Amino acid sequence: MSKTQKPATIAAHAAGAIDAQSGGVVPALQPATTFIRDADYDLVRPDNIYSRDNSDNLRQAEAVLQRLENADETLLFPSGMAAISAVFRTLPNGASVILQSGIYWGTTAWVRTFCARRDITLHEVDADDLCAFCKTQNVDLVFVETPSNPWLKAVDIGALKANTSALLVVDGTAATPILTRALAHGADIAMHSATKAINGHSDVLAGVLSFADKDSRTCVDIKADRKMAGAILGPFEAWMLTRAMRTLPLRVERMSQNAQVLAEFLMAHPQVDDVFYPGLPHHPGHAIALKQMTGGFGSLLSVLVKGGREDALRVVGKLELFLRATSLGGVESLVEHRYTVEPDTGIPENLIRVSVGIEDIDDLIGDWVQALG
Repeated sequence: MSKTQKPATIAAHAAGAIDAQSGGVVPALQPATTFIRDADYDLVRPDNIYSRDNSDNLRQAEAVLQRLENADETLLFPSGMAAISAVFRTLPNGASVILQSGIYWGTTAWVRTFCARRDITLHEVDADDLCAFCKTQNVDLVFVETPSNPWLKAVDIGALKANTSALLVVDGTAATPILTRALAHGADIAMHSATKAINGHSDVLAGVLSFADKDSRTCVDIKADRKMAGAILGPFEAWMLTRAMRTLPLRVERMSQNAQVLAEFLMAHPQVDDVFYPGLPHHPGHAIALKQMTGGFGSLLSVLVKGGREDALRVVGKLELFLRATSLGGVESLVEHRYTVEPDTGIPENLIRVSVGIEDIDDLIGDWVQALG
């Protein structure tokens, strides 16, 4: 396949994946955990020994993501947190890390515990201060999330890379590779929770790391560790992920369009104090988002309703199309009262996190009209 193909073409054709044995235009699912040898004990397929590291379905899904990211190497994991932990496990004891503050709480909580256990110095820095802080620090790894969850803060990846020699890891879950190719902006590793919009159907757990340089020590170490530690995505999940990614550009386009319209509507509503969404001109990260997001600003936004916790819970309780559930990036719209989930993180009690799906935008707006009314 041509290397100049656009993301929509790469995704629709699953990077050229077919079933060579049957001629089917859809790749087959191969659940085998081990692979046969001939009478001379030679492998029938030299690249297939044992499914902990050898899986056609895994390779197919990785090939799609590698093409979408324009990466040198892409590795899938059984969850987003498994992918993140794989990166941090490459750090030696006594290393130094910069972590963007106010990102996904699961990442922050795990990194704090891990660094304390391994005697790693951890600096938590706000997105607005990252470049200046990195410039003055001698660190081994910088981990950021853009746009961030649930604050929707934006980080200028190129500017950050220019101010640090550390390994730069960018969690682009909310953007997906369709809207932001972090490697093209200077990241060393692009990370995503593929559970979210990359899969987009709320039925697969997966995480992914894409590398600018497959020969880097970090990539080589992570690949070896993944094999020996067994942090492998199963063939069924990889097959499901490949199937879902065929419509990824279409889903991201529709969700971004819906989110933009909904954010503008909510920003103008008298019962709303503020809306965090990088597509809004008043958003502090709007200029950065314009520079490094192409085709939209994603499906994730946060709403500050007027009042306090009870007012936010009342709105959340009245929503009908927006399902009350934890996650984001699915075809169905979801809503979550973040303070209920993480009350000790400084999250405002009146903040409602919203993941906008692919439904009709008039129906989505109508749901908020009745809930806010």
